[in-house]
Amino acid sequence: MRAAPDFDLAFEPAHGEAVPLARGVWRVTCNNPSPFTFHGTNSYVVGQGREVAVIDPGPDDDAHFEALMRALKGKVVSHILISHTHRDHSPLARRLKAETGALTVAEGPHRASRPLHAGEANPFTESCDYDFRADITLDDGASVEGDGWRLTGIHTPGHAANHTAFALEGTGILFSADHVMAWATTIVAPPDGSMADFMGSIDKLIAREGEDRIFFPGHGGPVTDPPAFLRGLRTHRRMRERAIFERVKAGDAEIDAMVKAIYARTDPRLHPAAALSVLAHLEDLVERGEIVSNGPPGLLSQYRVA
Repeated sequence: MRAAPDFDLAFEPAHGEAVPLARGVWRVTCNNPSPFTFHGTNSYVVGQGREVAVIDPGPDDDAHFEALMRALKGKVVSHILISHTHRDHSPLARRLKAETGALTVAEGPHRASRPLHAGEANPFTESCDYDFRADITLDDGASVEGDGWRLTGIHTPGHAANHTAFALEGTGILFSADHVMAWATTIVAPPDGSMADFMGSIDKLIAREGEDRIFFPGHGGPVTDPPAFLRGLRTHRRMRERAIFERVKAGDAEIDAMVKAIYARTDPRLHPAAALSVLAHLEDLVERGEIVSNGPPGLLSQYRVA
């Protein structure tokens, strides 16, 4: 079994330019790089004719809006699809809708993956676009279509409760957003995200083997061998889960100690996100009865082997 997927950091964002990826598919990358967004958020323009769709217009950024409008010159935007409502993906939809009259499409409004525990705050609150409301609610397996294209929603909760990937029918292309990315593993941060949901969504995409030949993600370059990458990603997550279990077994009762041991070689700036990932795994382990916590699982809770 592969210990981890083969991550690919080779990516030229070409900020502000419309980069052709396939027939009727262009990528425009926003210049909003960070440890969490890599070189920036990828927006996609889809359609071979005059009528096109935009997937994930991105953050409310003037330069990115202008770049998208240049890419859309001479075209009619019929739909704006939102993979999930984090602020690096959805806010520009309002401005783009006002400019083009397109219909917005998404699984639903932003929500946490579970209710908050007493006294708990969502650490991702500032990153969530609670104002977004779609014109069209896209059920799992439902489609929207335009001139020569049809996009089908594949619900993939985990990174966010309303996360959806979009399959461009008849092409083998899946826009995987933040669920599967070639450059890094996805952040799963409770209560905004859920590790149990994330792993279920990985299995869901693995079950699509033969349908998807390439993934175009929300950040970074394409995943060119989806079946192998997905299996490597699943193995990687299972190994991380086992490492967490072994740290608890060894006596690490707090998440801070686990992060320092497991993520010793990781950029310290990412340790807060790593702590949330550890919490996501611990929530799942507690739910399955393998780990016990002193109350609801949280960042400051104490953990022991059941």
